[in-house]
Formats: sequence, structure tokens, C-alpha cells
Amino acid sequence: MDALELVRVGNLEIAVRIWHPEAPRTLVAWHGLARHGGDFADLARELGPDWRILAPDTPGRGFSSWSLAPHQHYLYAHYREVAVAVLDHFDLETVPWLGTSMGGLLGMLLAAEPDTAARIERLILNDVGPELDPNGLAELASYFGTPHHFQRFSDLEAELRRHYTGFGIDSDAAWRRLALDSARRLPDGSWTYHYDPRIGEQFFHDTPRDTWADWAAIRCPLMVLRGEDSPLLKAESVTRMAEVQPTLVSLEVPGCGHAPMLDRKSQVTPIADFLGAHAAASRQGLWQRALGRIRAIVSG
Repeated sequence: MDALELVRVGNLEIAVRIWHPEAPRTLVAWHGLARHGGDFADLARELGPDWRILAPDTPGRGFSSWSLAPHQHYLYAHYREVAVAVLDHFDLETVPWLGTSMGGLLGMLLAAEPDTAARIERLILNDVGPELDPNGLAELASYFGTPHHFQRFSDLEAELRRHYTGFGIDSDAAWRRLALDSARRLPDGSWTYHYDPRIGEQFFHDTPRDTWADWAAIRCPLMVLRGEDSPLLKAESVTRMAEVQPTLVSLEVPGCGHAPMLDRKSQVTPIADFLGAHAAASRQGLWQRALGRIRAIVSG
């Protein structure tokens, strides 16, 4: 990352990782349940210097504060407050949003709620949608609701390779970087993951929503990426998503489960095309509105 900015939300400090801080266009990228904003380093490299990437660490992850009240703070309702605070901090009235897993569901929530819908210019979902396989969800809840300890760093890396095989990572160097970014040393010298082990309590405390109603309410341009072997987002669900939102752009990513790492051109180029196409349309719309005002003034 090129910069780190800290945003206060109540008594929590939210770390926002930034790539290309002076770039003319901005994309908010929000990570999955037990990850952090550092996962978008390769995305930032592939998108290039014209895009400022803002990638917050959700409370309880990465460099952000851990909560003393997980039942209040490790919930989508609070993540929504954090997201709005981040958008306000960077003076972003409307912005494209890319979310992996949990970050995608958060983007859906923002885009569906009337008081925040205008803040999401377009929404890209990475291996997530309004319908998720219950067995996959149960596996996530079980895994991340259990503390993990490793005697050696190599043990942690080996477990990452096993558990995150769905990322589609295909080099030893990339796995080593993931391990370095994921590890936290404990006082007894053993190792664990970077996140607060209580983030898994979200599965018990959060209030269920009608996510299909949320999906139907969204009015911004939409794109979804699905790992072809995803245990969480089924192909049938993507089909139904397109029936509800006929303009949905969808991409199935080969060699990935949950979730594509967005670390190579074959995954990022379609995202760039989606962002660029709609950016051009937005600029055209702005010019059309400006011309309309000019004509009204002249004719008046």
C-alpha cells in the first residue's frame, strides 16, 4: 500500500489502506469475513495508477481496533455505520464499490437502503450474492468461531494453503505473502491469525435480512464474479440474480472456489471494463444534463 489513513468511528479506530492516493478515480474495495484490506494489493497493481483504491480493515481485522462489545460492533448494521463514516471522511458522495464475500454483502446493504443507495455508484460482488449455500455458511461459522493456534509459522502457512485453496493462488511466493499478511504472534511464542477470534460471533448476533428484497431494490449497475468451484455462491443463484436484475454482468472464474483473489489480468480486466464502461456512461450523462441546462438558459 502507498498510504494508511485512520478514521475514528465511536471508540474504534478504522484503518484504511490506500493505493495510488493521488489517482483521479476512486474505488472502495471491502474484504471478506476474516481477511483485511491488504488483499487488494494485486487488484490495485492490475487496475493501475488511474485508480485510487481505498480498502478499509473491518473492525476486529488487520490494523483496525478490536471491539470490547462484539455483539454491538461485529454486525452488518455497525459495518454500515463504519462504511458511511469512511465515505464521509474521504468526501465521497458516490463511489464504485467492490466487495469480496462479507464486503459484497455490505455493499448490497448500502446500495439497497434508501438513505445510502446514492452513495454506491456501481457494485461489484466477488463470489457473494443474496442467496448463499447454507452448508458453506455453516462451515465458515464453524471455522472462524474457533480459535486457531500454530506452534510454528510454517504450520500457519500450511493451514492457509489448505483453508484458502479457493483463492486460486498458484505460486509459493504468493502463499508466503498471504501468510506474512495473516499472522499474529502470541505472548507464548506461538502463532495465530491477525483477526479477533470473536468475529465469528457475528453469525449468532446478527439479525437476518431478506437479502432477495435487498437485491431487487438496488438500482445501480451490477456485476458479480463467481469462482467456478465456489461452495458458497451456486451457479443457480447467479442465474436467479440475473432474472431479478436483468442488466447484471456476470463472470465465472475458472480454477477458483471462494473467493477469487483478483490478483491477475484475467480477473481484473473484466472489472476494469465494467468500471470504464459505466464511467463513460456517467460522463456522457453529465454532459447531456449540462447541455440541457445550457439550452434551457439560451431558450429562456
